[in-house]
Amino acid sequence: MPKQSEGQRETTSRVMHEFKHGELKSGSGGKGGKVKSRKQAIAIALHQSGASNEQSAKENKRSYRRTKAKEARGETAMQEKEGKNAKTREELEKEARRRDIPGRSKMSKAELERALRHH
Repeated sequence: MPKQSEGQRETTSRVMHEFKHGELKSGSGGKGGKVKSRKQAIAIALHQSGASNEQSAKENKRSYRRTKAKEARGETAMQEKEGKNAKTREELEKEARRRDIPGRSKMSKAELERALRHH
């Protein structure tokens, strides 16, 4: 197998980190549920980093481009959990005010997020 580029190594590392923390999901949009198998996690990591020996060079290139675009948009499980796209408490309260959620001013950031998700 050819050497991976720095970007490919970072992607592989990120995917394995997501697996380790129970954030890695299979299937399109994560509809397949959490990945429990280490072998499956490795296959996903190689697929996303464009280093899979199960795909052609063209498919690998496409997978890698797609993954990098997803990372740039902040749509990976790790980025969502660690808050790359996270809103500030003030932004959440403003949204809660717009939706007229009672008790919003005394809520913590986590409580506001939960209330907004359920309303």
